[in-house]
Amino acid sequence: PLFARQSYADQERVFKPGGSSTRRIVLATNVAETSLTVPGIRYVIDRGFARLNRYSYRNKVEQLRVEKISRASASQRAGRCGRVMSGICIRLYSEEDYLARPEFTDPEILRSSLAAVILRMKSLRIGAVEDFPFLDPPLPRMIADGYQLLAELGAVDDSNALTKVGWRLAKFPIDPKIARMILAAKDENCLREVLIIAAALSVQDPRERPFERQEAADRAHQRFQDERSDFLGYLKLWDFFDDSLKHKKSNRKLLAECKDSFLSHRRMREWREIHGQLHALVMETGLRPNEIPASYEEIHRALLAGLLGNIGFKSDEDGEYLGARGIKFSIFPGSVLKKAKPKWVVAAELTETTRLYARCAAKIDPAWVERIAGGLCKKHYFDPHWEKTPAQVSAYERVTLYGLTVAPKRRVYYGAINAREAREIFIRAALVAGEYATQAPFFEHNRKLIESVAALEHKARRPDVLVDEATIFAFYDGIIPDGIANGASFEKWRRQAERENPQLLYLSREYLMRHSASGITEEQFPDSVTVDGTRLPLTYRFDPGHILDGVTITVPLPLLNKLDAAQFDWLVPGLIREKVTWYLKALPKQIRRHVVPVPEFVTQFLEDQEPEPATDQSKRSPLPRPLAKALGEFVFFQTGITVSPDIWQDEKPPQHLLMNYRIMDEAGQELAMSRDLAKLKAQLGHAAQLTFSGVFRPGSGEHAPIERDEVTRWDFGDLPEEIAFTRSGKKLTGYPALVNREGKVAIRLFDTREAAQASMRGGVRQLLRFELREQMKQLEKDLSGQSRYLGQAALQLHALISPDMLREDMLSAIADRAFIGVDALPRTEKEFAAQRQRARTRLPAVSEAFIRTLQSIANECQAVLSRFALTGKESGAGRSARSKSPADDVEKLKNELNKQLRSLIYSGFLSATPWERLQHLPRYLKGMIHRLDKYPGNPERDMRHGALIAGLWQQYERRLEKHRKAGIEDSGLAEFRWQIEELRISLFAQELKTPYPVSVKRLQKLWEEVAA
Repeated sequence: PLFARQSYADQERVFKPGGSSTRRIVLATNVAETSLTVPGIRYVIDRGFARLNRYSYRNKVEQLRVEKISRASASQRAGRCGRVMSGICIRLYSEEDYLARPEFTDPEILRSSLAAVILRMKSLRIGAVEDFPFLDPPLPRMIADGYQLLAELGAVDDSNALTKVGWRLAKFPIDPKIARMILAAKDENCLREVLIIAAALSVQDPRERPFERQEAADRAHQRFQDERSDFLGYLKLWDFFDDSLKHKKSNRKLLAECKDSFLSHRRMREWREIHGQLHALVMETGLRPNEIPASYEEIHRALLAGLLGNIGFKSDEDGEYLGARGIKFSIFPGSVLKKAKPKWVVAAELTETTRLYARCAAKIDPAWVERIAGGLCKKHYFDPHWEKTPAQVSAYERVTLYGLTVAPKRRVYYGAINAREAREIFIRAALVAGEYATQAPFFEHNRKLIESVAALEHKARRPDVLVDEATIFAFYDGIIPDGIANGASFEKWRRQAERENPQLLYLSREYLMRHSASGITEEQFPDSVTVDGTRLPLTYRFDPGHILDGVTITVPLPLLNKLDAAQFDWLVPGLIREKVTWYLKALPKQIRRHVVPVPEFVTQFLEDQEPEPATDQSKRSPLPRPLAKALGEFVFFQTGITVSPDIWQDEKPPQHLLMNYRIMDEAGQELAMSRDLAKLKAQLGHAAQLTFSGVFRPGSGEHAPIERDEVTRWDFGDLPEEIAFTRSGKKLTGYPALVNREGKVAIRLFDTREAAQASMRGGVRQLLRFELREQMKQLEKDLSGQSRYLGQAALQLHALISPDMLREDMLSAIADRAFIGVDALPRTEKEFAAQRQRARTRLPAVSEAFIRTLQSIANECQAVLSRFALTGKESGAGRSARSKSPADDVEKLKNELNKQLRSLIYSGFLSATPWERLQHLPRYLKGMIHRLDKYPGNPERDMRHGALIAGLWQQYERRLEKHRKAGIEDSGLAEFRWQIEELRISLFAQELKTPYPVSVKRLQKLWEEVAA
């Protein structure tokens, strides 16, 4: 083998044959084309290829590619044989291929960077390189590339004239890039280290790596490596050789030590000679090497000054780097950085063989690049914006060098970059949008004025009141001078300007409004409502589709249960016309044609109703009914057409025509928000009540401790129906009442009168049970076990109610009827004493009456259950003889009657059913038997009437569920439920008679009075 990277001794072996009879075969690279002549060669085998070094002016890299040789090179290769006698050259390609090749190899001036040539010619003042009469003139693009590299090194200016740096570079007979490192080293205080590295880069690498001993060579070279940089490996290698010389080792020992370390002694000497020449040259120019060792950063910043085109950024996980001008390269396998793969690297050279490799690389900080490259960096500015805290218009700066981003996003003051645009952003964002922190009086005045005019837009739900931002911008733009893009310069100008005209920057209402908006008044669009003496704010928003679109009332949690949905159904006067219009347009066409023209009909309705807005519930009587019900009545009055509120149940008004309720806790945090008040009360009603009653805490110092636990007798004086108090600065009204909690009585404060009244009855009843405990003990004894009073009834009803549950229900019902009945609930100790006396007197008679009624109900219930069992056997026996259809119909009827039975007789029915209705339960049960008896005679009639009853019952159940969720107690709905039972008697058992006339039509009319 014979190639350039071999050691001198290995190359010399080609001249020392083992013996005269030994045949030698020499495998050589391009070295065979030089003047080297190996004696004794008789044959040459030429493949016709060579690896040539070419410089790519497009990618700025060295290319070492295998190319076809020229005819001159082929002749030179053939001349390597036959120097003593005739020889033979065998070419492994055709003669046609040979003749098609160029006559001569491209001269080196066409294959190299021209930066050094241009620099030398300019320093010698021998004219422009473009005009020089070269035998083979280089391409203009190659000349341009040479100028570009010199500009990168700072050697030429924009007119391609030499700079001071260029004149100094011309004094160094080495590559301009290496010379630039030396000049930068003086500024970085690392001239000693860079001189060593510069000399190393100017000679062939002294480290040898024999093919047959590669691993041993790699181990020997490890001590010269630095994990961060291949450049620092040269310094370690220099120190090693320098130490050997200082110890004055003999030349033989030095050669042996180099051989053991796989180093070329000849190249090490050459390195020292080049270093000595460079050292002498820098000394002549007045530069002095540093005495203090330089740091890693200083050394590599100096190297970077000459290698700006050789930086790279790791672009993927495979270790490939993105280099300058879009090239991609990999770290050379022999580099210490091959495994480390740092984010940013710089290389001494980029060489393309099978792929593009970075040789002799080092890790760098991208922040160094911008400082060293200076004007070569391109700065891109994006996202200019106003920043409130520093009070200035800022933008983000991205710094790139040859397409590589060295600073991705850095905040800078935009006023120094684009003063005109920065001023416009300042006016739009700081002054027009109000994002400016200042104590200037004009700013607060203008902000409030704009908010007040904008509020008119939200109230009127029309976006044509406030002028657009362009108009407000024009106001400031015509006053503020150029060059102002931050708070400091603006405040300085403002203070001077306001001395002459204090109102200079004040906007006027007339300037801000497109029209007068005279109809948008406080009366039409109030800013607050009063509930229980507390003013609750109303906010308006015109933003269709937004959750806050329309009117929003902010309600503290303790006041939630005090809100009346019917009152807020009327919204505010300014929006009621639109809501009524929607209701009328949502009517079916056959009704809607009777209410045209709609605008006039709406006017008539509003004049007839004259509804007061829900602004002060404490100073007026509440509206009698919801809006839909009032409108339905008015339509009937005007047209004679019945319009039930249910006609709109399948359609909902637009979101902004429903009041939006926002519930807040004491800390001002939002708990919930909805346009369905019933849903909010179901969700938070209990928490509202607990929060409200929690205001009276003993020892709080805010009020008298009216709430009590463990009340066993009336020893607390009079119990007022309501009490006023102040909490957190808000005036509230509470309603105290007795409560029954699992057999214990307490005094609690309620947020609504209805809730207090509902709780008061149970509390009074339990307190009277405490007072009449002896009588109650006797009654419990009479009703316990298999007593003659309750035993038979308990046995008859055991399929529906357990005996223990029936006994407790009986006790509660008797106590409620005997102790209170229809009497007014006592509020004073005197009234309670009178009520106690009446209760003691009534208890025996009421007990007897309840026992008789219960026995009657139990007898009829047993009859119904027995009839069910008998009907089941009959229908089952008939299945085989008759078709399945009649039997299935009977089974369906039984299921319907069983559902009716369980809606009448269930655990707790005695307490839940009013006394006057309990008297009719036996009749209702008899009616069920009559219906079963009559069914076989006319099943079609039963099914027809049954469908009517089922429809009414479903209607009742849906409304009942809705009322339960909203916490509504409606006597009209309860009356509707019992009239359904009377209708059953009227349709299926007329002989049992009803206490009053009843029909489907009458029930439908009654339904119109039921709360929606």
